[in-house]
Amino acid sequence: MLRADELGLDLVEISPNADPPVCKIVDFQKFLYQLRKKEKEIKANAVKVVVKEIRFGPQTDEHDYNFKLKHARNFLTEGNKVKASVFFRGRSIMFKEQGEDLLKKFIDDLEDIAKADNTPKLEGKRMIVNLSPKPKK
Repeated sequence: MLRADELGLDLVEISPNADPPVCKIVDFQKFLYQLRKKEKEIKANAVKVVVKEIRFGPQTDEHDYNFKLKHARNFLTEGNKVKASVFFRGRSIMFKEQGEDLLKKFIDDLEDIAKADNTPKLEGKRMIVNLSPKPKK
């Protein structure tokens, strides 16, 4: 503490649980600034997961399907996750099999660049499946 006072700086305890405790003579404000800067840098480098949703109807036409498939392929190559859902309106809930077949076909078509996180499941009036991009080698 005397050396820190002589230099006009602060004595900062770096690791209090170590034996003996580790201390450093630094300018405390500069020390705090550098800590915040490191935390900000770590936060900026963190991977941000974005989920894009693609919606189908149970009787989606082939052209519309291919159009949405192309968009899903773009999303996955960018590194985003894709949430594909078939939305049933009114009495179309009777065609659950068509929706499930459509999502299974969707999963099979994207098998080269994505893996399904789960199997298609019905939640209310929607049948949903999540796809994640495969890790690049």
